[in-house]
Amino acid sequence: MDWEVVIGLEIHAQLATRSKIFSGASTAYGAAPNTQACAVDLGLPGVLPVLNAEVVRMAAKFGLATHATVARRSVFARKNYFYPDLPKGYQISQYELPVVHDGWIDIDVNETETRRIGITRAHLEEDAGKSLHEDFHGETGIDLNRAGTPLLEIVSEPDMRSAAEAVAYMKKIHALVRYLEICDGNMQEGSFRCDANVSIRPRGQEAFGTRTEIKNINSFRFVERAINYEIERQIEVLEGGGAVVQETRLYDADRNETRPMRSKEEANDYRYFPDPDLLPVEIDQAFIDAVERDLPELPDARRDRFMTQYGLSHFDAGVLTSSREMADFYESTVAAAGGEGKLSANWVMGELSGLLNRDGKDITASPVSPELLGGMLQRISDGTISGKIAKQVFEAMWNGEGDADTVIDRKGLKQITDSGAIEQMIRDVLQANPKQLEQYKAGQEKLFGFFVGQVMKATQGKANPGEVNKLLKQILEE
Repeated sequence: MDWEVVIGLEIHAQLATRSKIFSGASTAYGAAPNTQACAVDLGLPGVLPVLNAEVVRMAAKFGLATHATVARRSVFARKNYFYPDLPKGYQISQYELPVVHDGWIDIDVNETETRRIGITRAHLEEDAGKSLHEDFHGETGIDLNRAGTPLLEIVSEPDMRSAAEAVAYMKKIHALVRYLEICDGNMQEGSFRCDANVSIRPRGQEAFGTRTEIKNINSFRFVERAINYEIERQIEVLEGGGAVVQETRLYDADRNETRPMRSKEEANDYRYFPDPDLLPVEIDQAFIDAVERDLPELPDARRDRFMTQYGLSHFDAGVLTSSREMADFYESTVAAAGGEGKLSANWVMGELSGLLNRDGKDITASPVSPELLGGMLQRISDGTISGKIAKQVFEAMWNGEGDADTVIDRKGLKQITDSGAIEQMIRDVLQANPKQLEQYKAGQEKLFGFFVGQVMKATQGKANPGEVNKLLKQILEE
């Protein structure tokens, strides 16, 4: 049977506030267990939550950036369930009246096709603590440092039809929250994670199939693998005559499989009701206008500008704006290179990204600054060095040997552009290879490349390639 996949994602983005959503305790990562959990986070009797206004501003920022409605009035509710790392026995979240609803973003399916993914809602809530299972000899340790950390849960419409689309959507949201500076996007630390709801149905059927939820996936690669595994599992169940059970499943990356965790709860299982300790959140148009004025240039707008301003392809502009840091680095490089947009793009996406990946560095920690890279690109543009020699210069700059001019002078890498000198070298090469010259004149024109290579070898790559090609052609036609 021809099956259609239906996917929706629930993304949890930890908001980049210094203190928690309902208390003044620190949100800094990596502290010793239970040293950043105050009386409010611990759920001690008699304490009252106080809303951190910054989380509302950050949520509104996200809403405006995703074409969504920012609610003038939203309400916090209690979501009741028992778990050892949830000290109050309930989680403060938003249910019927979220702060953001009915938005969308566009994702690139390929270089020519985009797909619009709806965002049902984005609501504020507090995180739970963390259960630690290692080193406790059959017992579980509870670390409540994370309890009360502010989260924005971003719930998509079930608009995605493949694991690749789900990854593209997740990457787009990841880039967006980092552009907005409302989340650091650190997946290793759990600042950005997602749950995937997956179902299948016969192609053409309108009704959705039974969905399963895969919990807490914290990498793009694992999201794709987990969804693809779950698709195959559900197809196998249905084609074998069985029925998919609505449940929550965990993804085991080591075994590349999902396995049951618990039956999937419905909203009424959580017994939501408005939190009596928190007033409704009411914001006015002046607040929304102030947030809108604070919005940065967003990824799609920046991509379109890069295409227009620097003459880049849709693909190249998309890569360069995939993170705010890379886009900033690129624009600074273009400025330092005297406006060389395409050349700068090639080097940032090529040689620079290659060495960053090789050395496991983020672009913000690049040993070669935009100013250094731009200075080297100017030397390519003015003919001082060739693109091939530039790779040697770049490697030396990466190793801390100085700027481009220093490296070029110290290593004697300046390109030979003197026509007379190049002509003499060409004649020397032709004289040293009479057999190949005879074969070329007999019609083996592919030997032209051989002669170019010999000249470049004789000059240690320093001869201007364009000049070599031009003069060699003239001499061979004599």
